[in-house]
Amino acid sequence: MDQDRIEGKWTEIKGRLREAYGDLTDDELERTRGNREQIEGLIQQKTGESKDDARASFDRLLQKV
Repeated sequence: MDQDRIEGKWTEIKGRLREAYGDLTDDELERTRGNREQIEGLIQQKTGESKDDARASFDRLLQKV
């Protein structure tokens, strides 16, 4: 999913991220402002996943949107 579509569906994506990663806060998500790389970095920080695994997790989440 490209950056424009992520930003356009941000509210829905943000909800899905909170469902999948319950320890993400609204403030943390809002700071990313829908930026894919920042979201992936946040997932990586919270879960300890590798960069590639965080990207794959986010891609799976986006497929559901």
